[in-house]
Amino acid sequence: MGKIHEFLGLTVGLNISQLSQEEKRSAYKAHITYGTGTEFGFDYLRDNMVYDPKEKVHQPYYYAIVDEIDSILIDEARTPLIIANKSSMGAELFHISAELMSSFKSDIDYEHFPETKQVYLTDQGAFKIENAFGISNLYDAEHQDLVHNITQSLKSLTLMKKDVDYIVKDGKVVLIDKFTGRIMEGRTFSEGLHQAIEAKEGLEVTEENEVQATITIQNYFRMYEKLAGMTGSASPSKQEFFETYNLHVISIPTNKPVQRQDNADLVYLDNDSKMMKVINDVKVINKTGRPILIGTTSIEQSEQLSALLKKHKINHQILNAKTEEDEAQIISSAGQTGQVMLATNMAGRGTDIKLSESVKDKGGLHIIGTQRHESFRIDMQLRGRSGRQGDPGSTQFIISLDDDLFINYDEEEMEKFRKKAKVDETGLILSPDPNKFVKKVQETVEHAHHSSRSHLLKLDNVLDRQSKVIYSMRDRILNASIEDAYPEVLHYLNNYIDKTIDKYCPGEKHEIEWNLEGLAADLSLIFIDSDLTFKSFYERPRKEIAQLISVEYDKLESQINTLKNDEELGRQLKRFMLQLIDSNWNKHLDILANKRDGIGLRGYGQEDPYRLFEMEALDDFNLLMENIESAISIRFMDYVKNQYDFGPDEV
Repeated sequence: MGKIHEFLGLTVGLNISQLSQEEKRSAYKAHITYGTGTEFGFDYLRDNMVYDPKEKVHQPYYYAIVDEIDSILIDEARTPLIIANKSSMGAELFHISAELMSSFKSDIDYEHFPETKQVYLTDQGAFKIENAFGISNLYDAEHQDLVHNITQSLKSLTLMKKDVDYIVKDGKVVLIDKFTGRIMEGRTFSEGLHQAIEAKEGLEVTEENEVQATITIQNYFRMYEKLAGMTGSASPSKQEFFETYNLHVISIPTNKPVQRQDNADLVYLDNDSKMMKVINDVKVINKTGRPILIGTTSIEQSEQLSALLKKHKINHQILNAKTEEDEAQIISSAGQTGQVMLATNMAGRGTDIKLSESVKDKGGLHIIGTQRHESFRIDMQLRGRSGRQGDPGSTQFIISLDDDLFINYDEEEMEKFRKKAKVDETGLILSPDPNKFVKKVQETVEHAHHSSRSHLLKLDNVLDRQSKVIYSMRDRILNASIEDAYPEVLHYLNNYIDKTIDKYCPGEKHEIEWNLEGLAADLSLIFIDSDLTFKSFYERPRKEIAQLISVEYDKLESQINTLKNDEELGRQLKRFMLQLIDSNWNKHLDILANKRDGIGLRGYGQEDPYRLFEMEALDDFNLLMENIESAISIRFMDYVKNQYDFGPDEV
């Protein structure tokens, strides 16, 4: 497409993760910049961590066009983008926790809720950990790091599956995109989950990551003034597109009439019966010369099915995260006579399966789906690999009640359906109508995911508003001239003094209760050669104390104004400000992450948990702003006192 744009007089840039900052800046300066949604999001986060405005790469957020928009803005939106730094938590603790967790049993030591992807320790489980570590109460404040470690180890044991959520490649845990089946290069699970998985798999544990910046895909793309996109499967999510992004979904007719035949699902009672049907269908169709694409939902399943095809001497190719280097070549040959291809999640593969003329005459490409996905849209995408541009083709989902979709569904409902089910001699369910039941299960799971995205967005909206205040504060300092940095620090010093007076001499308390020693001690951190002491405040009303301090502040302002021409001090001041904003912001993110993790447990009272979180987060944010201002004031004055000697004339 770039060649067409350039022919029309436009410049085109490509933004990928391996580029240098200079190359990225050049890519962003083009009229049109291509790249992945996650890379754009990470660049936004990195731009808000720089110490020099020239290091920023992004241009203003004007117009975003998103290919496979439902995959990017909905499916991937449950996982926030996170930039992290290495923390100091020891690897040994992860190995100990993994060993301990390996003996834990569901419903005895922990409760697992697969539909919401949550897991909690029982009292029995907590008691076992307390015994193992020789502590009296796991949930004491002093054991916060241990609780975090145990929680991540428990998640790795129960929620994270090898060859489904990740693979082990060259002795490393590598993430898999569950929607495309591809490796997610350079990505790791955050907050210690990656390390917990490494310990579970018996690998070397890497250093844990601490969150430095985070944003959801939703909030990143909502920054753009104009947002649009395209996909073949947006209609089922039109309500969510409107609610979250204020986007309308418009269906565009196909270029040529669709000739593909989509058959009703065949639902079997168990996995073995399903697999026999898949193998038999492949044998029959393969004899006609028609190519077959078999879709699976995980690498684990694709490898099991591959072993079965080999056993039945059916030649085939396999495409998943382990073979993606050969992706284009494998896909390009998939539409040839007699081809059988086994693929994990074919959404957005970007390479059309071209049919030979003889294949078109035989009925085109046949698709077999071996599991229904958690989203109907992804099933549509698998079906859409056949019957492209008016080609003939057919699709058939062959599934069973042992599939992952049903494992995560309500146990009682599943048991009821199993008991009612009438099957033929092959295990095929005849009644009650299995397709109605499958639709109901899929809609329930989709609703749970929609709730999960909504939950994440409600919580992240709070963080998003706060991050915009912090990033605006950073930009103000980053772009300020050296001369303009001084009024900013004087403003912080003034606020520090007011807050210190309120802290030690609160107006609502009697003078006897004031802490004048504390007031003098805290003010001594910023004033130079001050005569203010406990004695100078003793038995004076609050107004007089404030006046004494005001005189000292005027003196301080005059001292600082003598330094305005010192460029080195100005540069140091800007750096102090940015460093202290960042370090305090990182601590704040950690506090909010812990509160966000526990938000589900807070809704048992009469109050709305989201409202509670918003109120607490606001209190924490106000405290954060105070901490930033006081830290900058003290750090700056400490530097000034050490670097400069103020004589009587300057005072």
